[in-house]
Amino acid sequence: MTESPPPSHLVDRVLRHDRGVVLVCVALIVLAASWYTIAGIGMNMTAVDMTRMARPIGNPMQMATEVHWTVPYAVLIFLMWWVMMIAMMTPSAAPTVLLFMALKRVGPDKANTAPLSLFFLAGYLVAWALFSVLATGAQWLLEVVGLSDGPMMTIRSRTAAGCVMIAAGLYQLSSLKTACLRHCRSPARFLADHNRPHAYGAFRTGALHGAYCLGCCWALMLLLFVGGVMNLYWIVGIAIYVALEKLMPRAMWLAPATGVVLIVLGVWLVAVP
Repeated sequence: MTESPPPSHLVDRVLRHDRGVVLVCVALIVLAASWYTIAGIGMNMTAVDMTRMARPIGNPMQMATEVHWTVPYAVLIFLMWWVMMIAMMTPSAAPTVLLFMALKRVGPDKANTAPLSLFFLAGYLVAWALFSVLATGAQWLLEVVGLSDGPMMTIRSRTAAGCVMIAAGLYQLSSLKTACLRHCRSPARFLADHNRPHAYGAFRTGALHGAYCLGCCWALMLLLFVGGVMNLYWIVGIAIYVALEKLMPRAMWLAPATGVVLIVLGVWLVAVP
């Protein structure tokens, strides 16, 4: 008669299954968000088309069509921003989700490790939904004052684009950026301090972590207004940079170095016609 595996082996098997479920869910979320962004759902052009039509910074292609802001259009722009943030930020958040999962495995909620990890991720993404609301408002304001080309969603002034780059560079050198980046690079202490039971506790912890991540990366995301909100080169480039900044060991030098580069490029855009 075949012996049943010991209880410890059954637990290990269940935990490995939970880890696989979470990783598959994260991968599906990233793939779906990436597809939505590239396809430009609801837009007049796909992200591929906008990338192909991109022009030098501060001199976007002028299009005859005009954008009329209505409530449905504003919702569409919000969804564009939020889904794009999900595609860009979820990969670099995945290690923290797995760390949260490991923490839950040894606590009273270990029977619900996988769903609680997804609640944590949901809270994290809600923080970026708040950023997307603000980004939508900023896009509307830029178009109202005539600084943004509506269809291409790109700043049309070299001076304005340079000022955005200088502001992003200065934030890279700030103490707030350093504090938020330190948290994002070492989330274990935060998770231990803010661990709460049940679904709401997981969601709350994820939202707090998302707030730190937002404090770390919001200025970099504004660079999309410079290169083109739907420009795939800028989207992928910023996403890769954020992942390197958060995940590379002993890379605290990267943020200030990037800040100096952004300031220099911004000054050049402002000074050179």
